[in-house]
Amino acid sequence: MLDSRQGWLAHPHPIPRSLRSWLSDHGSLTQRLKSRCASFRVVPLATGLARPNPDEYALLGLAPGTRAYVREVMLLCDGVPVVFAHSVLPHSGLRGGWNGITRLGSRSLGEALFSDHRIARQPLAYRQVRPSHPLFSSVTEQQALATSSLWARRSLFCLNRHPLLVTEVFLPALSAL
Repeated sequence: MLDSRQGWLAHPHPIPRSLRSWLSDHGSLTQRLKSRCASFRVVPLATGLARPNPDEYALLGLAPGTRAYVREVMLLCDGVPVVFAHSVLPHSGLRGGWNGITRLGSRSLGEALFSDHRIARQPLAYRQVRPSHPLFSSVTEQQALATSSLWARRSLFCLNRHPLLVTEVFLPALSAL
């Protein structure tokens, strides 16, 4: 999971105090967000076969240029975007138990991940994403930002030896929750 050459680290440091507990929480982000707002919503932005980000290929055991199933959503609390989520599933995983991911629509992936005891989560990795990183660009396509970096975390979830990579980018509004 860790590849310091790509900027992903085992421990986020230094991070703003307001994000520390959000980044390091190993439970369901969906459940935590729901507990902090009156109205939680998942807004699908993009789903389908696409090329993963350059720092995701090796982690997923994919050859560069290979397409995978990519799902991008915005998580909203009381109508305010607080997290951008980016999930990548190698094509083989669509037949390996993850086939339901293509039918999630506006339902939370987190609810499915944390309710199935067969799914194993690997350790979290962290990094700051800056304008040169594709995730930062994906966020700014959806929302104007007054910041030059965002904190993100990612983790592999495995089902029947098929990996699913979930990356969560924490938006500035999350600090207010």
